[in-house]
Amino acid sequence: MSENVIEVADSSFDAMILKSELPALLDFWAPWCGPCKAISPTVEQLAAEYKGKLRVAKINVDDNPATPSNFGVRGIPTLILFKGGKEVDRIVGAVSKSNMISLIGKAL
Repeated sequence: MSENVIEVADSSFDAMILKSELPALLDFWAPWCGPCKAISPTVEQLAAEYKGKLRVAKINVDDNPATPSNFGVRGIPTLILFKGGKEVDRIVGAVSKSNMISLIGKAL
């Protein structure tokens, strides 16, 4: 994982995402998930491109079941965009970089 992407756990979710000064993009993933691995380089690129404007984070759904359950995440990868502690929008599945940029645009 790149230095621009932070790892979030159930225990740190509120502080790292909901209380973030910046809008936050949270990638729900698992190590065994092929589509999650496929979008990971794009998520890391976006973290670098939007550094200082957007917090980009990942949460392993196997190790942290409470957060995905609280947000009704039923499939991975799921990308949820948060702003001001609230969900703005989400994308489910492996999508293109342009779709991710469109999602991010809703919070910036």
